[in-house]
Amino acid sequence: MKTVAALILVGMLILWAELPTGSAWSCPPVRITCALHNPPNQCFSNRQCPPFTKCCRTYCGRKCIRKPSIVTH
Repeated sequence: MKTVAALILVGMLILWAELPTGSAWSCPPVRITCALHNPPNQCFSNRQCPPFTKCCRTYCGRKCIRKPSIVTH
């Protein structure tokens, strides 16, 4: 019984760590690949980023970025 409770607790902690931080937008797609074998990362999760930003994969490593602005003409 203790094992089941421990597994449920670990599962809940994993889900909690991956929950979005209040922003409903997705990271933009990456179309260019970095030439570095192991590019530097400035973050690994959204919790490491300032408010209103997300930790997203970029062309060369992960970085905290703001929501992309919508261009209207």
